[in-house]
Amino acid sequence: MRVRIIVTGTDTGIGKTVFAAGLAGALDGVYWKPIQAGVEEETDREAVLRLSGLSPERVLPEAYRLRTPASPHLAAERDGIVIDPDALLLPETDRPLVVEGAGGLLVPLTRELTYIDVMARWKAPVVLCARTTLGTINHSLLSVEALRTRNITIAGIVFIGDENQESERIVADLGQVRHLGRLPHLEPLTGASLRAAFARHFRIEDFLQETA
Repeated sequence: MRVRIIVTGTDTGIGKTVFAAGLAGALDGVYWKPIQAGVEEETDREAVLRLSGLSPERVLPEAYRLRTPASPHLAAERDGIVIDPDALLLPETDRPLVVEGAGGLLVPLTRELTYIDVMARWKAPVVLCARTTLGTINHSLLSVEALRTRNITIAGIVFIGDENQESERIVADLGQVRHLGRLPHLEPLTGASLRAAFARHFRIEDFLQETA
């Protein structure tokens, strides 16, 4: 069975790169972030190399590396680049593929195209990462609605942060999505601590079942 999983978030900076590293490592798969905006600090690809336990050839290079830490459309414009959606085809691999988006679903890649438009073309299930802090209910349910409007399969939702049982429960219930687990904040954050937390808080088989 060919496994393709898209990891996206309700917002930027919520920890989806850490989750994607844990998932790619647990699947013994391949990681790809098509677009990286901002390359002066550690990039998401570099973080996944550090945390996932995957060999470098299984952490694929980005299709676009943009210097400015901004929305991809603006970062590309400042770099004199036009993002071509035809360059964002999913890589062919015999291993499970984990693809990480940038920011949230409606982040613009060009003046006419958002990330969710590309996800709809990929026809792969999406894991939605959400915070557990205040505001997560609204952001999560809006993201679920946006995915369903475009007929994108939702594998489930993952929460990142301190436990918030009621917020997690109401999002899963109202959104009618599977609660796949919660990744706590890790101190220290290392490859070993991430692998241990992932094994403790998630069942890898849950990510291999598609739901609508």
